[in-house]
Amino acid sequence: MSDGRRVPVVHDALQLIAEGVVDLVGFGVAVINVLREDDGRLETVAVAGNDEAREQLMGSRQSVESILMEIERADEWGMLRFVPAERLSDEEELSSWVPDMEVGDGPDSWDPMDLLLAPLYDDSGRMLGTLSMDVPDDGKRPDEAKRAVLNKYAAQAGRAVLTEVARRRLEEQVRLATAARHIVRDVSSELKVDRIMEVSQSAITQGLGVIGMWIQTFDEDGEGRTATYSNAGTDVELPAELVRIGRSAAELLWRVQEVTIIGRERPTPAIITTEQEKLIFEFLDTLAVSSLLFVPLGAGPECLGNLVLTRSGPDVEWTPVETSTALDIAHDLGRALLNARNFEREQQLVSELRELDTYKSQLIATVAHELKNPLTAILGHVEMLEATADVPVRAQRSVSSIERGAMRMERVIEDMLTLAKVGDPNNPLIAVPVEMGRLVDDALDLVSLTASRKRLMISYDPPTKPVVALGDSGDLDQVCSNLIGNAVKYTPEGRAVTVCLDRRGRDIVLTVADEGLGISPRDQERIFDEFFRSTNPEAVALPGTGLGLTIVRRIVTRHGGRIAVESALGKGTTFRVTLPAATVAV
Repeated sequence: MSDGRRVPVVHDALQLIAEGVVDLVGFGVAVINVLREDDGRLETVAVAGNDEAREQLMGSRQSVESILMEIERADEWGMLRFVPAERLSDEEELSSWVPDMEVGDGPDSWDPMDLLLAPLYDDSGRMLGTLSMDVPDDGKRPDEAKRAVLNKYAAQAGRAVLTEVARRRLEEQVRLATAARHIVRDVSSELKVDRIMEVSQSAITQGLGVIGMWIQTFDEDGEGRTATYSNAGTDVELPAELVRIGRSAAELLWRVQEVTIIGRERPTPAIITTEQEKLIFEFLDTLAVSSLLFVPLGAGPECLGNLVLTRSGPDVEWTPVETSTALDIAHDLGRALLNARNFEREQQLVSELRELDTYKSQLIATVAHELKNPLTAILGHVEMLEATADVPVRAQRSVSSIERGAMRMERVIEDMLTLAKVGDPNNPLIAVPVEMGRLVDDALDLVSLTASRKRLMISYDPPTKPVVALGDSGDLDQVCSNLIGNAVKYTPEGRAVTVCLDRRGRDIVLTVADEGLGISPRDQERIFDEFFRSTNPEAVALPGTGLGLTIVRRIVTRHGGRIAVESALGKGTTFRVTLPAATVAV
């Protein structure tokens, strides 16, 4: 070929068959046409015997319908069809090339307008090509012997044409499958809808050979986003009415898993009215678009949007392989869009929850501060009354009750302030190396008197080497105090509490186990919730704010750690805290 591209092997075979008809059977010209899937026309792919004919016919196209009309009046010679010149009407244009030859006087003389061809069909009866010949060397119409030879060449041509059509289909399938694979690869890792649109546009337009495209996505509220892309860089803005038409059409097509083609030479699709089609054509005219392929996007039963591909000029047909590939791409895009939409929803929800959590922390801190001032005044007056000698006995009991209630409220307020502090995103953690063994020792000292009164056996083997975590000393002290204090508080007399502290690789692990009341599976689901108190009557009878474990989890999470609980009613509870270890000692 003149452009230097490699000629497919099948084309070589077709050319050899045409040359065989010329050299061995005795014709001046032999032509082979093959069906093109993109426009349904027959393309000339092999010409032998005459340079002028080759120059005029090579690459030209003819409709299948015109061939079928021509052979309706033909004589059947096996696979061959012969239409003598006298049976052709003046209006019929048989070929773009007519040989310049003299017509003989005999009844079997060849006329330049004679038509001799072999239509080539597949097993379903669909015409895939033709083998035609012209200008016999002897100037006569072929006899039975020559017809028999031509039928053999026609059979060979039929097999070669089937192979050529299959090769073209496979080539197109490979090309489109490659394009689809690139699109899936490019968009599968994207978690933002806008980014998916941006990434997919170039791959789709190049892979499917379109001049432009646009993607419209739907949200539950009926609104959506529209992204457009054109090879020419045209910025396309869809009219509101077309957006509504697109949504309705996409939902209908997604239910039946089909695509539709809209073009001036095609009937109006059933999914739109003629008035809507008119609006579409008016819009397409502004873009110089001749045809569009409308594809619904979705995942599962849900239609998520539509994909529109456009073409312009003479090459506006859409092959079955292209429409099938476009629907496959729409499925992949739909899944990517659904994942991205869910991710964006999650991100929005997380943002809203953070804002709510910040507001809640600020509210708790404000309320706690407002309560703390009058509570300080109450406790101050209680101290003054207790220091007064002439307070009646009954009044002294009331003063003691006021003091106990105020001190309990003070503990609640302190826990609320701590909770607000550790949950405040504007209060960043300043992590330093913290020796955890000292904090555990301090926590055990605080509960030693209570443990002694309850005759509890405290088991703790201090680590032989410093166990250093990375975090805030005050926060981690609160973790140790709360967990060990709870273990002592909820363990009945005469039982045991075990504390273990060690380093495991890059982690510090603090374990506090008791033989106390235990926690039911249902309560374990909410044990870290704010203000949650156990449903166990024995636990509720003991004083508490319901904030201690919430504070512990907030601190542990803030330090990049984990907390786990294992418990059984009547057998006890084990809390295990894992924190990042410091790389340097204190």
